[in-house]
Amino acid sequence: MADAFRDRLDYVFRQPGLLRQALTHRSYGVPNNERLEFVGDAVLNCVIALALFERFPQTAEGDLSRARASLVNRDTLAHLARRLGIGAALLLGEGEVRSGGAERSSINADALEALFGAVFLDAGFEAARGVIDRVYAEVLESADPTTLGKDPKTRLQEWLQARRLPVPEYAVVATSGEAHAQHFEVDCRIPGLSLVTRGSGASRRAAEQDAAAAAFAEASAQARGSAGHG
Repeated sequence: MADAFRDRLDYVFRQPGLLRQALTHRSYGVPNNERLEFVGDAVLNCVIALALFERFPQTAEGDLSRARASLVNRDTLAHLARRLGIGAALLLGEGEVRSGGAERSSINADALEALFGAVFLDAGFEAARGVIDRVYAEVLESADPTTLGKDPKTRLQEWLQARRLPVPEYAVVATSGEAHAQHFEVDCRIPGLSLVTRGSGASRRAAEQDAAAAAFAEASAQARGSAGHG
């Protein structure tokens, strides 16, 4: 276990017991990773705040706060934890093993925070900062604090308005399912870009957000392509 994470984190634990504890879910027994998670959460917030502060010196506090919240939320943590292979190394009780706990986002996210806390307790803030910076390197490289944390419809509308393009039009094109379990399909149309994308979801709002996310991705790609040929 220690050797695998030494390579993945580029870090050697002085106290290997802290690594084991960070990967121990409460269902397995005591000591577990809950207290380390508490410490790791605080350290992670501080490191990501510093990273954003240093990378984006002109960005307003509100945008920085929203970006940080997006970078330390459960979905981002779970994604990074899976890339590190944390699920396969978790120590879980029999019930959690049977119910697929190793794949659960909340358990993976908590374990990654606990891992950061373990590094902090093992060797201090700079060591923890180094590990977090390495784990988050790719995410931070592509981070845009003006859009991180905003819902897709808001992000798309602001992107279009910044380019003096009209706001998108949304239209429900299909609904299916019983009243208590409906499924919606919505088109997002941006005539100024000759762009139409379709989204789906359990509510009209969710389908609109899905369509907006696809539209933003395509519109951004178009803009990058135009710039590259300019």
